Amino acid sequence: MSELLPILSYVSFFLAFAGIFGVMCLGLNLQWGFAGLFNVGVAGFVAVGAYASALITAPSGLGWPVPFGLVGAMLAAGLVAALVGVAALRLREDYLAITTFGVAVVIQLVALNAEWLTGGPFGIQSIPRPLFEAVGGGLAWNLLYLALVLAVLGAVWWALERLVTSPWGRVLRALREDEVAAAALGKRVARFRLEAFILGCMVMGLGGALYAHFVGYIAPEDFLPVLTFQIWAMLILGGSGNNRGAVAGAVLVWGIWTLSGNLLRELLPQSEQARGAALQVVLIGTLIAVTLILRPRGLFGEKAQVSRHAGK
Repeated sequence: MSELLPILSYVSFFLAFAGIFGVMCLGLNLQWGFAGLFNVGVAGFVAVGAYASALITAPSGLGWPVPFGLVGAMLAAGLVAALVGVAALRLREDYLAITTFGVAVVIQLVALNAEWLTGGPFGIQSIPRPLFEAVGGGLAWNLLYLALVLAVLGAVWWALERLVTSPWGRVLRALREDEVAAAALGKRVARFRLEAFILGCMVMGLGGALYAHFVGYIAPEDFLPVLTFQIWAMLILGGSGNNRGAVAGAVLVWGIWTLSGNLLRELLPQSEQARGAALQVVLIGTLIAVTLILRPRGLFGEKAQVSRHAGK
């Protein structure tokens, strides 16, 4: 039994991270999969949530309980999304992508240089890890935090499923397919786009807070553009427009990323480790290309809506 403990500890650690990425991916799926908003600044909004929760709960900050940090993370990410969205959502497709990418870079640079607030390159340490001392860390805490992550993931899933199947969600799909037609039917396009953008970013901020409290330490290097690439890869491989695909893609890509990283560390000499990290990106990019060729909608993508009268 003692031989299984390290394996169980690693599996619970892996699944907790996969669940956290799943939360982030659900936020992106709301924006892209249902509303067609091309947000390439995911890492920035995750960072806002992580830093907000850390500042609210850390001893060097307000020192409030972790639940306040999770709520604060969502509110902070939503506020930043509202400020960005009012100006940026008038743009479309590539222009929106460039703008959101620039916002993410600005957020990362603020985290790097505002040492009085974020700790600068040294980051924020001693972020509370719920019940870590009470259970003594190790497997017990990994399982406890995994349960928390799964509970949050399930709550987010349930809430988003209710939203996207409601009239509000059907309007989002209409906007994704044809904004002009939706506007002609009297739908307030700008309002719906902004609401979807804010809600998606709030979910991303919640994922960032879960990450911060799991690791116990955050720094600007945790929120580089490669994080955005990972989340997008998860959504593309899993399938956008379907919450099941978003979560499945998170588990799949995180598994491939982790396994390939471990193999490269074992196979490559220390001097080549940096190049090995680049090979991970190449591997995921290749998988995306293959998936788009074989299954353009991803593994569990949204099914095409076929009219009952098609062919008549």
